[in-house]
Amino acid sequence: MVAELASNAVLHGRVQGRDFRLALRLRADRTLRIELTDARGDRIPRLPEPAADDAETGRGLRIVLAYAHRWGVLEAAAHGKTVWAELALEKPDLPGRGV
Repeated sequence: MVAELASNAVLHGRVQGRDFRLALRLRADRTLRIELTDARGDRIPRLPEPAADDAETGRGLRIVLAYAHRWGVLEAAAHGKTVWAELALEKPDLPGRGV
């Protein structure tokens, strides 16, 4: 999910001389929140129609949606946007402990 959101920020959110910001947060409830902030608040991601089998693009957001429990877009400073996705992590099975 990080790679897909980051590539979208580079391809669709880049403004010359400005980069994007990546933030990863693991919350106490074991939810991982991924946030990518870029400079193009005017280009809000929308779920595309399913890509043709031979298409080389158009699957990124659908991949994120397949794994994310929630996702969305927030307005960011300086006319930017933050695209975020959350993934609920399961507790790991620890050796020596019952399942």
